[in-house]
Order: sequence, then C-alpha cells, then structure tokens
Amino acid sequence: MTRATTAGTPSAGWTPDQPIVRLVDVHKAFGTFEVLKGISFDVRKGEVICIIGPSGSGKSTLIRCVNALVPVTAGTIQVEGITVTDPRLDKLALRRKVGMVFQQYNLFPHKTALQNVMMAPLHVLGQDRREVEARARALLAKVRLAGKEGAYPGELSGGQQQRVAIARSLAMRPDVMLFDEVTAALDPETVKEVLVTIRELAEEGMTCMLVTHEMNFARDVADHIYFTDRGVIVEHGPPATFFASAQDARTRRFLSQVL
Repeated sequence: MTRATTAGTPSAGWTPDQPIVRLVDVHKAFGTFEVLKGISFDVRKGEVICIIGPSGSGKSTLIRCVNALVPVTAGTIQVEGITVTDPRLDKLALRRKVGMVFQQYNLFPHKTALQNVMMAPLHVLGQDRREVEARARALLAKVRLAGKEGAYPGELSGGQQQRVAIARSLAMRPDVMLFDEVTAALDPETVKEVLVTIRELAEEGMTCMLVTHEMNFARDVADHIYFTDRGVIVEHGPPATFFASAQDARTRRFLSQVL
C-alpha cells in the first residue's frame, strides 16, 4: 500500500530510518500466569500492522504494554527512542507520541463531542483554547462528524462515539495510533464507518498498530499481520502471503474459523 508520510518530532537519538516502535523479548505475567512469552518485532514509520489471534492470546495486553498502560515483566519496548519499559519513563512524553483507542469509547458523558476532543490538549498539555478548539473542530470534520460538535455521547450512535474517541486521540498529535478491538462493541451497521476512518488515517501515513478480529479489513489495510496464540507470535507476514499460504497448523485452523 502506498501512503503519504506524516511529519513528527523525533526524540533525541531517534531517526526515521529506525523502527518507530521496537519490541524486544517482551514478557508479561500476571502472578504465575505468563500472558506474553517473548514477543519481538519492529514497526516502521508509516506502517500498519494488525495483530490477530484467539481470545486470551495476549493481543490486548501486548498493545497496552506499548502505551505503558500495562508494565512488562521483562524485555524492552521503545517508541521513537523513548524506552517505554524504563522505570523513569516520562508518561506525558510517551502520550504525546502514542494515541490509543479502546473497545469501549470512554467518553465523558457530561461533555459534548467537542469538549471531549479538547480536554487533553487543554488540561494535560495546557495549550491555547482557541487553537485547541479549531483543531478539535477540524478533527471532528475529519472523522465525518461535522455538525455533531454540541452533541453529548448519549445522543450519538456507537460508531459516532468511537469516531469521537479517535478524534480525541488525534488531538494530542500522536505519531503512532494503537487500536484495541475498536469495532468489537459496535453494531454491524456501524462497524464500516469506523473502519473507513482508520483506513483514511493509514492512507495519510499514520503509523498504526491494530488488534482486530476484522479479517477482511486486516487483509486490505495492513502491511504486516502477526498471529499470536498462547503468548507467542506463531506466524507473521504480509497479508497476501499470510492469508493465502499460512504455514503453521494453528494459524490455518484459526483462519478456517474466522474467514
């Protein structure tokens, strides 16, 4: 897939020819239960990767580790030269680099769509209100919600709320976007509008990591597919070869159930 490139402010020591996200031998255990058992891969700037696999395979835990929402047990994660796994991590610096959208929209119900999008730049970054509002309105238009600025979450469909959540993450001007099963809670008729929004971001050059169960979407939008099972990467490759000629029996069994 040919995409435009987006401009970003690199961290000291990081250059665009290096992976924008790097995971090296990442392990995560909850008590005695090891969820991630040595995950390693790189994501290049402007690349879209999709992580697929059965429930309980560690997909959501993995992507949450990238944003430091879940601390790793061992291994290293870097985003634009920021070591996410460093105990001294400046989480605000990381949040400037990485946006995340969850399965649940997590919008403030007493705030309008516009106010939800404006909150982080105003209250976390302390940016100028007029500039933040202008950007928030532009982002709502970008996700095809122009005219809904004054609507409260309860007045919006699930798909509309999820697009507000995407605009809210984009308001921080991240260089990487993480999507964790963002269509799982949506009615089938609203899934497409959210996927269209993500596709447009990918085509504009946004680096995206997606945990998804939407196989056709993954086939169309991803540069690389990772199949996880029981905490390890079983198989990976570009969509054309991954879906057409999977090598591992676990991968083939999973695909036979979801395609």
